[in-house]
Amino acid sequence: MGPVTRHVLVLGGTTEARQLAALLAERPESYAVRYSLAGVTSAPRVPDVEVRVGGFGGVAGLTAYLRAERVDVVVDATHPYAARMSEHAAQACSQVGVPLVALRRPGWEEQDGDDWHRVPTLADAAHIGAYLGRRLFLTIGRQEVGEFAFLHDTFCLVRSVDPPAVVPPYAEVVLARGPFRVEGELALLREHAIDVVVTKDSGGTATAAKLEAARRLGLPVVMVDRPDVSDVPTVDDPEAAVAWLEARR
Repeated sequence: MGPVTRHVLVLGGTTEARQLAALLAERPESYAVRYSLAGVTSAPRVPDVEVRVGGFGGVAGLTAYLRAERVDVVVDATHPYAARMSEHAAQACSQVGVPLVALRRPGWEEQDGDDWHRVPTLADAAHIGAYLGRRLFLTIGRQEVGEFAFLHDTFCLVRSVDPPAVVPPYAEVVLARGPFRVEGELALLREHAIDVVVTKDSGGTATAAKLEAARRLGLPVVMVDRPDVSDVPTVDDPEAAVAWLEARR
């Protein structure tokens, strides 16, 4: 009997998710890959595999999907701050008995010369940021920029891939997609006279240049911690995810 093809659902939206899908696609005799996106970003980057876009309809919807599509294993490679999707995946996989592994790139680590202020939520980040300065650089994505809408005397430079629905009253929006370079980040911070950088602990290299730029300019960074998610097996990179899958074939 030849090798069994396993149906893998990759909950994507990150660079690592695309890389994993591409690695699995190189083994069509072993893996049939479906790449799932929530659909919150326009013109997303996708791997050359079967792609579905849109939500599942909560835990019940995802449970029904896993059964109907006969999914053998799920890889949660969503953004580290997509806590609701990760929680839904953990609950649905537990109910159906489908193995689940989380692919999470490591968070950033504070270095000599950094002035980081860690906070648990974006609401806290808004208050701490306004306390530390009057010209904030918000690199938190577009969905939660509204947490800063109460800042009527603070300038906010907002950078995101797509326009946010709500912005603070004194704000400028820059639409851009990483990776970013340190020289460009330094120029941006200087041009707008930024005195505080506000970010999530996303990890990775695509947007890490802003941290180096803040370090060089001596700017404080308000760092929003990652949310707690269910305790599931976790790997750090796509290669480790493939090894995890191979060990369970």
